[in-house]
Amino acid sequence: CQLLAYGDFTLFEYRGRYTINEAASVELFQPLRRDLCKLSLGTYFAQVAELVSQEDLPNPELLSLVLNCLYALSKLDLPEEMVKSVFELRIACLAGYMPDISGCHMCGEQNFGYFDLSAGQFLCENCRTADHTGIRMPISQGTLQAMQYIVNCKSQKLFSFSLGQENLTQLSQITEAYLTTQLERGFSTLDFYKSLLI
Repeated sequence: CQLLAYGDFTLFEYRGRYTINEAASVELFQPLRRDLCKLSLGTYFAQVAELVSQEDLPNPELLSLVLNCLYALSKLDLPEEMVKSVFELRIACLAGYMPDISGCHMCGEQNFGYFDLSAGQFLCENCRTADHTGIRMPISQGTLQAMQYIVNCKSQKLFSFSLGQENLTQLSQITEAYLTTQLERGFSTLDFYKSLLI
């Protein structure tokens, strides 16, 4: 029952209380325990997953996403920003906040522009209006295409894309801001992770 341990548990329920009768570990993600940054990022994943999950309601897609991201963080040689971005955008979709990034929500244009964090919509440069009240972040063409890929790809292909460092940083900033805006809260584990990067 340690932190970020995936296991099989046999539970016994009596009068609304559960007792663990048997437990066996499946994956402990040992490499995360040797790297404080990766461990703190993994705990952020767990904190968000706990918030969006519902007790007594199985959610295999959510479990698969968390396990895949923990695996990618511990075993694959991928940038932490990439794993973090994939997790944030995909869990937002699973929680019911799938953004509309098929094109500008006003004219359908596919060129770069702005991403509205409140509405979860893309605006092209031409349709950006002065009276628009949403919280917007600039988005490049590469970042927009990465977001479209993450939202639409199969779960087995989540990490099968590449992005330059500038676009990857922008993607990480947008997905983090989008998730926290939609969930209307911050995360202490995310704050701790970011404090380690300074």
